[in-house]
Amino acid sequence: MKMENRSRKDDPDIQTGESISLLPILAVNFIGTLGFSIVLPFLVFLVNRLGGNAFIYGLASSIYPAFQLIGAPILGRWSDTYGRKKILLLSQLGTLFSWIIFLGVLFLPVTSLFKIDSSVLGAFTITLPLAVLFFARALDGLTGGNVSVANAYLADITAERDRSRNFGKMSISENLGFIVGPALAGILSVTAYGDLAPVLGAIIISLIGTLLIIFYLPESKECALEGSEEAENIRKILGYEIRECRSTKGIKKLDFRGVLRLPNIPYMLGLYFLIDLGYNVFYTAFPLHAISVLNWNIAKMGVYFTVLSGLLIIVQSTVLPRASRKYSDAALIIFGSLMLGTNFLLLIPGNLFLTYLAAGFFALGDGLMWPSFLSLLSKVAGKEYQGTIQGFASSFGGLASITGLILGGLLYEKLAGSSFLIAGLVIYTVFLLNFRLRHFERKIEH
Repeated sequence: MKMENRSRKDDPDIQTGESISLLPILAVNFIGTLGFSIVLPFLVFLVNRLGGNAFIYGLASSIYPAFQLIGAPILGRWSDTYGRKKILLLSQLGTLFSWIIFLGVLFLPVTSLFKIDSSVLGAFTITLPLAVLFFARALDGLTGGNVSVANAYLADITAERDRSRNFGKMSISENLGFIVGPALAGILSVTAYGDLAPVLGAIIISLIGTLLIIFYLPESKECALEGSEEAENIRKILGYEIRECRSTKGIKKLDFRGVLRLPNIPYMLGLYFLIDLGYNVFYTAFPLHAISVLNWNIAKMGVYFTVLSGLLIIVQSTVLPRASRKYSDAALIIFGSLMLGTNFLLLIPGNLFLTYLAAGFFALGDGLMWPSFLSLLSKVAGKEYQGTIQGFASSFGGLASITGLILGGLLYEKLAGSSFLIAGLVIYTVFLLNFRLRHFERKIEH
């Protein structure tokens, strides 16, 4: 009862959430997604022109999540120690430099390094610009912990009761980036500059994101300053980063084994992996399905994903805020996973009406489940190791991306539309496992 009577002024979570605006971190998230998605429409054509084939394109797509496996946990752990803002800046600078290297790829001569003609992998040539392209994607992935650090930042500045809604806002900013990026790429690519224009656009967008972090993004939360009040005021006047005053001597740095020993975290990371696995099987198999069964061209596929992203934004901006006030994170995760699994089953027949109906189920399921899952993960992680846990979660997502991207193509090659049944079964398994999350929530409340 004493906790309930505590004033708003004394609530550190409420103070933090009110003192720091969400707008800068939402803008950083939007710009990061926009910079990533702006080159997606022409990347496959660029890889083919530089000597690659479908296998090399898939490999180029998996380079980012593969190196994110390495970088995200390190960046997340650093953000717990040195502050979210610094590591977000480091991550954004890595992205900026990777796009500058990507720009150099367009000016390199197509010099053959070696050729491969395989019955399994197909025929392709590894050229100098293709190798540099792989390096650029690897650098971006290695410094690609911005999503996990941004999630930890949001958890820092948001009261627990508001996290589901605010993670929904993060998802909205991400989906807006995926809508605007490909559209902007299409507009830029028809200019006289061709492929050069979208890459220059990505560089400018990354530069804007860097400046936004430097000048408009405050550190995420205060720490206990040792010493006199006068010393504290001097530090603030001199503009020291808020987390620089934090003593890290008593904080144990967690490695992978340490993370797995934390209560309930392994279970949450396992769910994170399975959810991302289902997503990536879909993202690989659906374009193949749309071309071979629905006879869609690039324009029709673009319309479908635009509709899907638009529905997601509607769910996350209107349905999620109302639902999160009435229902717990666990309840929304359970319901959302049921809707998401049903979406995959509706795709199997290859019917146009059912395909668009599936988009509605996908938007409702993902729009309610994923922000609520991130919210609950942040609560289970606690404040001390927030960045570390989010970093390892991103690595699990990266591992699922690599597995799903490869598995989705292989499954569709063997099973055609029935491959969506596999994705559906994965998410239905998540649905059953999600019931245990109610227990996690009760432990947090007590």
